[in-house]
Amino acid sequence: MAGYFSNHSQSRFLANSNSQTTTTQTTTTTPSPAPAPRPRVPSSKHFSTSVSSASGDEKSLSKDRTSANGSRNGSPVVHPLRHTWVFWFRQQRGPGTKITNYEEGIKKVSAFGSIESFWSLWTHLNPPSSLLPTTDYLLFHAGIRRPVWEDPVNISGGKWIIRLRKGISDRLWEDLILAVVGDQFADCNTVGEEKGNGTVGDGLQNDPPEICGCTISVRQNEDIISVWNRREADARAKEAVRETIKRVLNLPPTTVMEYKSNTDSMQDKSSFRVPASTDRTPLS
Repeated sequence: MAGYFSNHSQSRFLANSNSQTTTTQTTTTTPSPAPAPRPRVPSSKHFSTSVSSASGDEKSLSKDRTSANGSRNGSPVVHPLRHTWVFWFRQQRGPGTKITNYEEGIKKVSAFGSIESFWSLWTHLNPPSSLLPTTDYLLFHAGIRRPVWEDPVNISGGKWIIRLRKGISDRLWEDLILAVVGDQFADCNTVGEEKGNGTVGDGLQNDPPEICGCTISVRQNEDIISVWNRREADARAKEAVRETIKRVLNLPPTTVMEYKSNTDSMQDKSSFRVPASTDRTPLS
C-alpha cells in the first residue's frame, strides 16, 4: 500500500485547517481534573458539525462520538461530521492483467466520523497525480456495505461523470471530498421527496443521504471524477446534485457532465462508457 499513502501532508487546505484540527497534548505525573468543555467551533463552509446521536460499527467512530460529548481522561474534544464516511481504493492492474471480479480489487482503507479523524487520514493519502494509471479512490457513506453498483443503496441510483485532462485532478478531487464530507450536498437530500419519509437521508448518522459517494479514476490519458446519487429516476434530485457539483467545484458553464444509471452500468459492465454521440471532451 506504500504507493497509495504518504507520510507527509500534501493538502493545500491543511494550513487553513489549524482551527479545526490542531490539538494540544499534555503530559502529567499526577491526576488532574478534566478541562472544561470547549465551546463549539462555528461551522465552516467545508464542514457541518451538528449531528444526531447514533450507533456505529467502527471502534474509531465510537471514540469520536464519546470525545465529542466532552473530555475523557484529559483527551481533547473532537468535532463530529453529520455522516460517517469510508475511504476505499481499487488496486492497480498491471498491463494486460484484467480483474474479472471488480470487487476483488477494492480494498477498505478507513472510516472516519469527525473532522480530526478525516484530516489524520487525508494528509497521508497521496494525491491522484502521484498514482499510476488504472487506480481508483472511492469515498462512500458508511451505510453502503460495498462501493459497487449492486449495493442495495446504490442500485436505484447513478452517477454524474466529469472527465479531466491530466494535471488538474488534485485540486478538484480535494474540493469535492471536502464538499461531500462537509455536507455541502445537504439540500439535495429532500428534493422531490417529502422530508422525513425515510426514503432519503434525514440527517441520521447511519441513514445515507442523497449522495452515496464519489470516486476518482486515474487513467492513462485522463482522470475521471464521478459523484454517485441514490435516485436515478428523480430528475429534480439529479439536477440538484449536478448544480451542487458545478457550484462546489466552481466549474465553467461549458463543462461537459455525463450521467449514467447504475442499471446501465450493470448491463454493459462499464462505469463510464456512454453513447458515441456524447461530447467527451475532458475539462481542461
